[in-house]
Amino acid sequence: MVRRVLGLLLWRLLAATSLLLGLVGVFVPGLPTVPFLLLAAWAGGKGWPALEAWLLAHPRHGPAIRRWRDHRAVPRRAKWLASATMLASAALVGLSSAPAWLKLGMVLLLACVATWLWRRPEL
Repeated sequence: MVRRVLGLLLWRLLAATSLLLGLVGVFVPGLPTVPFLLLAAWAGGKGWPALEAWLLAHPRHGPAIRRWRDHRAVPRRAKWLASATMLASAALVGLSSAPAWLKLGMVLLLACVATWLWRRPEL
C-alpha cells in the first residue's frame, strides 16, 4: 500500500514539474512548451488521471498532445520553429568562447535532433 501511494506521488511530482516547466516555456524564449506538456500528460496518465484529462481537453495544447499520442506527428510550423531555434543556439555557441569540442558536439547533437524531428509525420 505504501509503495503504491509513493509511486502515485512520484508520478504526480513528475507531472506537476513537467507542467510547471511547460508553463515557464510559454514565457521564456527557447524553452519548449509542448514536450513538457507531453511528459506531463504521460506522467499524469500514470498517477493523475484528472490532470491527463485536463491536458487532453485543453483547447490550445490538447490537439498537439493527442496528435503526438495517436500518430507521433509534429506540425510543420513546430518543426520550422524548432529548427530555427536550434540554428540560433548553434550560432550563439559558435560565436562564444566555448571549447571547440563543445561547439562540435552541440552541432552534432542538434543535427541529430533536427533529423529525427523532420522524420516525424506532419498530419
